[in-house]
Amino acid sequence: MNLPPDQAEPLHADRLTWAALLGRWIEFAKSAVALPDDAPGRRLRESVPDLIMLQAVWFALQHLDELDPAERALGLDRAELLIDKHAQAMGTRWQGLDMPAQVHGLIADARGQLDAARGESTR
Repeated sequence: MNLPPDQAEPLHADRLTWAALLGRWIEFAKSAVALPDDAPGRRLRESVPDLIMLQAVWFALQHLDELDPAERALGLDRAELLIDKHAQAMGTRWQGLDMPAQVHGLIADARGQLDAARGESTR
C-alpha cells in the first residue's frame, strides 16, 4: 500500500540492516550454485545454511539488549545451541580435512560474540 510521504512508515535502521543482510545472504546462497561440482565445491555449497546461520546469530547477539531482560537468558541459551549445532555440522563436513580459515574465523567470531553478550548480560 502506498501512503503519502507524511503518512509513510518511518524507516528503522535495525530493520534496514536485517534487510540488507538478508539480501547479502541471498546473493551468497545464489553464488554457491556456481561452485564446482567436486568434493570441495559440494562441501562449501552444503555449508551455506550453516554459514548464514552463524552470521545471523553473531549479528543478533549484538542486539541482545533490545530484548526484554526476562528473555535475554533464553536468547543466550538459544544462541549457544545454534552456534554449537552449526559449528558441529561444519566440523563433521570437514572431518579429516583442513577447514577454511574463514569458516574457523566465523565460528570463533560467533562464539566470541556469545561470550561478550554473556559478559554484558551479567552486568
